[in-house]
Amino acid sequence: MITGNIFHHRKNSWPPEEYVSRNTLQLFDFDSAAPPTHAWRRRLNSHANILKEFSVTFMEAIKMVRLGIRLWSYVREEASHGRKAPIDPFTRESCKPSASQGVPLGGMGSGSISRGFRGEFRQWQIVPGTCNTSPVMANQFSIFISRDGGKKKYASVLAPGQHEGLGKTSDEGISSWGWNLNGQHSTYHALFPRAWTIYDGEPDPDLKVSCRQISPFIPHNYRDSSLPTAVFVYTLVNTGKERAKVSLLFSWANSIGGISDLSGEHVNEPFIGEDGVSGVLLHHKTAKGNPPVTFAVAASETQNVNVTVLPCFGLTEGSFVTAKKMWGKMMEDGQFDRENFNCGPSMPSSPGETLCAAVSASAWVEPHGKCTIAFSLAWSSPKVKFLKGSSYNRRYTKFYGTSGRAAQDLVHDALTNYKCWEEEIEKWQSPILKDKRLPEWYKFTLFNELYFLVAGGTVWIDSSLLSSDVKNDQDPPMKVERKDVKATEDEMNCRRGTVFEHTSTSCGNGSAGVGIKQNGDSTITRKKRTSRQFSHHLKSQDQLDGDEDVGRFLYLEGVEYIMWCTYDVHFYASFALLELFPKIELNIQRDFAKAVLSEDGRKVKFLAEGNHGIRKAIGAVPHDLGTHDPWNELNAYNIHDTSKWKDLNPKFVLQVYRDFAATGDMTFGIDVWPAVRTAMEYMEQFDRDDDGLIENDGFPDQTYDAWTVHGVSAYCGCLWLAALQSAAAMAQQVGDKFFAETCKSKFFSAKIAFEKKLWNGSYFNYDSGSSSNSKSIQADQLAGQWYTLSSGLPPLFDEFKTRSALQKIYDFNVMKVEGGRMGAVNGMHPNGKVDESCMQSREIWTGVTYAVAANMLLAGMEEEAFTTAEGIFIAGWSEEGFGYWFQTPEGWTIDGHFRSLIYMRPLAIWSMQWALSIPKAILEAPKINMMDRILISPATFSLSLPETGVRKIANKAGCFGNSALQCTC
Repeated sequence: MITGNIFHHRKNSWPPEEYVSRNTLQLFDFDSAAPPTHAWRRRLNSHANILKEFSVTFMEAIKMVRLGIRLWSYVREEASHGRKAPIDPFTRESCKPSASQGVPLGGMGSGSISRGFRGEFRQWQIVPGTCNTSPVMANQFSIFISRDGGKKKYASVLAPGQHEGLGKTSDEGISSWGWNLNGQHSTYHALFPRAWTIYDGEPDPDLKVSCRQISPFIPHNYRDSSLPTAVFVYTLVNTGKERAKVSLLFSWANSIGGISDLSGEHVNEPFIGEDGVSGVLLHHKTAKGNPPVTFAVAASETQNVNVTVLPCFGLTEGSFVTAKKMWGKMMEDGQFDRENFNCGPSMPSSPGETLCAAVSASAWVEPHGKCTIAFSLAWSSPKVKFLKGSSYNRRYTKFYGTSGRAAQDLVHDALTNYKCWEEEIEKWQSPILKDKRLPEWYKFTLFNELYFLVAGGTVWIDSSLLSSDVKNDQDPPMKVERKDVKATEDEMNCRRGTVFEHTSTSCGNGSAGVGIKQNGDSTITRKKRTSRQFSHHLKSQDQLDGDEDVGRFLYLEGVEYIMWCTYDVHFYASFALLELFPKIELNIQRDFAKAVLSEDGRKVKFLAEGNHGIRKAIGAVPHDLGTHDPWNELNAYNIHDTSKWKDLNPKFVLQVYRDFAATGDMTFGIDVWPAVRTAMEYMEQFDRDDDGLIENDGFPDQTYDAWTVHGVSAYCGCLWLAALQSAAAMAQQVGDKFFAETCKSKFFSAKIAFEKKLWNGSYFNYDSGSSSNSKSIQADQLAGQWYTLSSGLPPLFDEFKTRSALQKIYDFNVMKVEGGRMGAVNGMHPNGKVDESCMQSREIWTGVTYAVAANMLLAGMEEEAFTTAEGIFIAGWSEEGFGYWFQTPEGWTIDGHFRSLIYMRPLAIWSMQWALSIPKAILEAPKINMMDRILISPATFSLSLPETGVRKIANKAGCFGNSALQCTC
């Protein structure tokens, strides 16, 4: 547990007055216009350096040459079908990654647009699984200021000049605009989901401007957090002696990134809405059969603010109104003609033509006066269509309908509700920001790492049902035979002590979308029979009643690894969802519980070894929920056969128990318990010497999928011990007492074997083999202990072993790498040299470092914990670092070369916050004492021995009537 002591730790001081003058901060000290005390900051003229991409060594390349050839062939094969392979290291984006990211826009799951700290709109992910990284440079805010009766004028795009065509006055495009902002006196302040840009006398020395960016990311608000919209509130303070006419311009291209603006048939349409909200709708017809998208750009007209629009302008000389003419009109008049609202929809654009729109908001600001102007952006993309045909309605359509014109309602509601959103955001963030125990860098990095839940390629649908116009165009060879699974009383009573004492007929597992086969050897057949008995009891998401139905959620492993809800990584990231959106987290677990009890017998080629196997084995937790047809075609990952991985099943059990303990949701526990038990039974096959402990199989059969493991491993073995403990605790609480006792018995035997084979007196060896790195110090060796303590369970090991191992990791993996300024390297030899046996052993994994820090917090090692995590901040987020802010990669090497930007695992920083404030439900939950009397002999132990009468479990839990465990007495 965390002590009450102050965390004495060096802090990175980021006071706002170092970036903005105190006088300016005081002028903005109203209506949330001033940036917060705790925020990530950059000057707009900061250099956005190009990032250094990962490369393998010569020896690593030699080892992976066969994999590379097979992967290249697979990538080409997928491309021939019009699909992108989930892992494609051969294709490079045209826009090189740079240190230019900022807070993304919008809520979760409806497509995302990021905004760089300099103001550019980039990183477009409107189509699921597709990311266009290049900024659309026509999308800008600009300012026009007139004083002294028009004698003194200022005009500039509100972004530092970076357009290639600057200075070409003959150009009719955006290079003709006034790119006059230097950025020296302008600063960016980020505290997700908000950001502030302060223009301290730029371009007008007597005008202070604050732009506040707000998105509806609001914990526990499952409605507004799904909305694809953002608000930009400009606060103007006139410090001059003359009044100033200030016009702000919001220009927007009809584009979803890349070259989509040139595809043609796009239409722009002005509108005047309710409550003075007016703007332009930009109807975008997407290519390749993807659903259309409608953007809305709008501003709020008030007594002092006048809103006008230019529905259409182009970037080339042949346009009816060019970008240059538009800029000249604003320079001259500071607004557009009111008649533009009456022009109706434009003619569809021609191929090769870019169609843009602009919204102007103008106001007079008196000397020493203040004024507020608010803009909003929304995008309506109501349907999600995956490449193999499945189509769904996005979550926000539950409240706004499926019309593209919902974008108009979205900008209206954003402009009328954003103050309420801010109140909720501040109420959520304030206790952490005011906690004086915490280092400053930690406070804002904690919130800013949440960017991934918006920009990480998230999809949130309104229910488990397909949309009304779904068209499944799967190729016939890819279709899976579906069978109704019948479970008769004789079938269920065939083993000693039946699990269910009734007769039932189940429906096909429509959620998982894969057929359950009934062939195989006797052992597997027995396990399949048990799973069939369980499968029909899992409650379907679409059965949940109104208040509980929060839809279904997907998020990518990373924008370079296009797999949904990658489970071995979700193990680290899920603390954020559990803390902030627990109903989403429970539904992800339900999806995986259903998947555990399903099988997909289609043949797959595994690229690492070149062998073939089935896509998904029954009883195995899938690696992911798919890529091109999530929920219906699991395991897009095909480097290894993940049905043989040793960490996925224990991670499922650990996460389910943690979520069960944290939420106290007994219905959830009852619903997923059959899958938990099946997942545990499945692992028996990997205990080949009957000592209770699973063994690895001499290949990278775990989340470190390039790092070979031999025999018993610290990582997987510790996870297995923790899973036995968690399964025992959960079995006890749902009433499956026999299984609780069997897991406890297994735990005793496994723990003895684990310590005997791996403990060397100061830490646990990497594995029990005899390879050159078997004695390496793995940073993640106590991952199982991390979860048991996070779930309120007793520690797996005595305090000496835990603290000794963590201290070893701190002394070697952390402090021997640039003095602790880079995070924890995955592997370190006991002689103090980095383990370079593979690329992953020599990498520093950002999310793993956060997890190790959380483990240290749970062990009472606060100083070591924050020093460890601070290395990720220094290398990734600080001004002296590599520039990975708002795109935290999976990992980097000691020389700063990254691998896989915008990655899921760094959300594990929320496991540190979890450790600092473990929920009351966990602290007060019943504890299981592994030292209690064991009721069965370890010699006769088998995880597959069943408990009689699951009816008793449901009745004892008091939720029989509401549970899907419907039994006939």
